[in-house]
Amino acid sequence: MAERSFVKEVEKLRAGEGEVFRGEGILAITKALLENGVGYVGGYQGSPISHLMDVLADAQDILGELGVHFEASASEAAAAAMLAASVHYPIRGAVTFKSTVGTNVASDALANLSSGGVTGGSLVIVGEDYGEGSSIMQERSHAFAMKSQIWLLDPRPNLPSIVKAVGDGFELSEASNTPVMLQVRIRSCHVHGEFTTKDNQRPSMSVADALENPKRDLNRIVLPPASFLHEQEKVTKRLPAALDYIQTHKLNELFGPQGRNVGIILQGGMYNGVIRALQRLGLADINGETQIPLYVMNVTYPLVPAEITEFCRTKEAVLVVEEGYPDYLEQAVGAMLQKEGLTTKLEGKGPFPEAGEYTGQVMLDSIQTFLATHCDALPGKGRAPNTPGALPDIKELQEVVPMRPPGFCVGCPERPIFAATKLVEDELGPHHIASDIGCHLFSIMPPFGIGSTTMGYGLGPASASAFNTTETDRRSISFMGDGGFWHNGLTTSIGNAVFNQNDGVIVIVDNYYSAATGGQDILSSRANNKSKSTKHPITEAVKGVGVKWVRQLDRTYDVTQMQSILKEALTTDVKGPKVIIASSECMLNKQRREKPIINQAVKEQKRVVKTRFGVDEDVCTGDHACMRLSGCPSLTVKDLDDPLRDDPVAHIDQNCVGCGNCGEVADAAILCPSFYQADTIHNPGKSERFFSKIRGRIISALQNWRERRSLIIEEA
Repeated sequence: MAERSFVKEVEKLRAGEGEVFRGEGILAITKALLENGVGYVGGYQGSPISHLMDVLADAQDILGELGVHFEASASEAAAAAMLAASVHYPIRGAVTFKSTVGTNVASDALANLSSGGVTGGSLVIVGEDYGEGSSIMQERSHAFAMKSQIWLLDPRPNLPSIVKAVGDGFELSEASNTPVMLQVRIRSCHVHGEFTTKDNQRPSMSVADALENPKRDLNRIVLPPASFLHEQEKVTKRLPAALDYIQTHKLNELFGPQGRNVGIILQGGMYNGVIRALQRLGLADINGETQIPLYVMNVTYPLVPAEITEFCRTKEAVLVVEEGYPDYLEQAVGAMLQKEGLTTKLEGKGPFPEAGEYTGQVMLDSIQTFLATHCDALPGKGRAPNTPGALPDIKELQEVVPMRPPGFCVGCPERPIFAATKLVEDELGPHHIASDIGCHLFSIMPPFGIGSTTMGYGLGPASASAFNTTETDRRSISFMGDGGFWHNGLTTSIGNAVFNQNDGVIVIVDNYYSAATGGQDILSSRANNKSKSTKHPITEAVKGVGVKWVRQLDRTYDVTQMQSILKEALTTDVKGPKVIIASSECMLNKQRREKPIINQAVKEQKRVVKTRFGVDEDVCTGDHACMRLSGCPSLTVKDLDDPLRDDPVAHIDQNCVGCGNCGEVADAAILCPSFYQADTIHNPGKSERFFSKIRGRIISALQNWRERRSLIIEEA
């Protein structure tokens, strides 16, 4: 169950010639694929591109009408390998995944694809996840594109440019027999706007047609001697063809008066930030009309030397706006200027920081620094007329706003797993704990502080394989999610552990979905999926590769049981990997599914019970040990009016979803009996209303009796 449904929005994909399409960037990309006759689409979800997969999944009826095959791939490698359909056949194919981690996973398939080349247009739509909002290591796709000679498009972040880039990508791929990457940052994925649509096109050749008419070309198969010739073909044929297409069709753009003595060369994806900075400096208007010449590279690889040197020839100084490090573009432009003997001063990493996201403030400060140094003939030299006051210093903000580490959602079923782990470590001592990619990685943050490494999706147990030693009885603990398990972990982690007789403990956190990427179904999902095969237990797969010691826990909120199983795994005499599958449904997905049903039932006057938990203020001691083993956002503190109690007590706020974790933890850790459960009954039956009145009268009577007794004692 994906976190967002696009069922209504995808109807816009039926728009025909001349209509105006309004919506989000990811919808525009899907529409562009259909307008350009794509034959098949695949991919793997991951921010910021997850929603593109969700759109495609919701649009399967429309895709089917056009004869387009769609597949939610098991991994990025599986997605990239799909493009093999375009090697021998003139079928346009597109795949999508998160970069750079997804590109790394897909690297083997992509390298082989780019070596042999393609016949049909092949588009790799990568969600570039660079910057302060990213959840991954900071790298760029540019290096991979250069390494494997895959052309890289980086369109301006507006819907017409993104839609045009999809068509340009297919045509550039076919003109040069080379796969093309279309890089879209988070702002491109979620930017809103409009563009004029064209009719959707059925693929000129479908995958069914190809199956009926199989072909093979030895020159495109990556085996000697062809593989030795591919390198020569890349340089002597494909690159010249690509450069010719880029120049002829003007994929890169020029803006502003070209006669100025300065200019800016920028990645297409940086265009909005540059224009906004120039607007704040009084050097561009609200419509984007700029006084500074711009050379916008919607294609950042390969670069076109003739266009770049022509742009720089009349300039005294040029600024390269290239987000991230290393400075590939700046180095390449510098080499071109030197070859041409041009004396244009080249700036880039200098006015701009060497690494890090080019935020609005960074863009403004860096461009202003460059213009103040090199631009004499333009207004605003050395100043920023529209610049607001300086932003508060980060250190000043930290004094006012406390750090808030990321953590699990309210009611998350993964939280009790790590509470149990902490309790076991308290009894047996610390262990080396290997983490993995996914929601469970939040366990490295307070209050748990669990986990020493994270090496890749599904590689948690593999990262602990070096600790497989007989010189000590202490075992390592590894965590891996169900998404990571099916993505990569079954072979590289579980199979590897079986083969090498690893004696460690592996906990597979099964929350029924690929939850961290948006709640998409996977093989072990327990939901019915009309187009996919689900309900394949992880336990069966684990046993199938040879694991002997397997335990399944179907309610992770049972902290005591989780604690017991984990302790058994760490102390058993059984050799080989010990695998625990800890299963409970992702609370976000559960709430998305159940809330509408419950609300509808209440409206229809049906009996509905909602469970909430609370803390008895009179019983709570205020030591907050429950929070140190829970960390639930709904478990907070509350000040009392009682002058005899200075410390705040624990308090459960209105965000509680009734999972019961806080009470379970308190019970398992033998903390205190202050937690209680309260059931709110909507539309109760006659007997329930009757007994409720009786209970109310008894409670009222007891309260009155207590009050009278207190008065008697005071008078005495």
